[in-house]
Amino acid sequence: QLQLVESGGGLVQTGGSLRLSCAASSSGRIFSINVMGWYRQAPGKQRELVASIGSYGNTAYADSVKGRFTISRDNAKNTVYLQMVSLKPEDTAVYYCKIVATAAPYVYWGQGTQVTVSS
Repeated sequence: QLQLVESGGGLVQTGGSLRLSCAASSSGRIFSINVMGWYRQAPGKQRELVASIGSYGNTAYADSVKGRFTISRDNAKNTVYLQMVSLKPEDTAVYYCKIVATAAPYVYWGQGTQVTVSS
């Protein structure tokens, strides 16, 4: 089993910035990470993909965040980041990181971090 620890959420005003981090670790188990991604879920809505990054650095973004959010990864630290700028109230949600790794059960989710953007 791997553990994911998220950090960086909080309350910001419209136009503000936040940086989310998600670090994966294990108790000595060797693993590799393939895809890393960020999802979000607003109250009353389904969880949606925000951004993803593959093992070669290839990225994909939801149309709603293109040009404002940047996903990156540090393979040495098994960490994925989401830099968010020009935040809008509609970005308010719980943000979850997700990784696909080579250690069973292969798909892991973070505990979620709240991002609230006030108008």
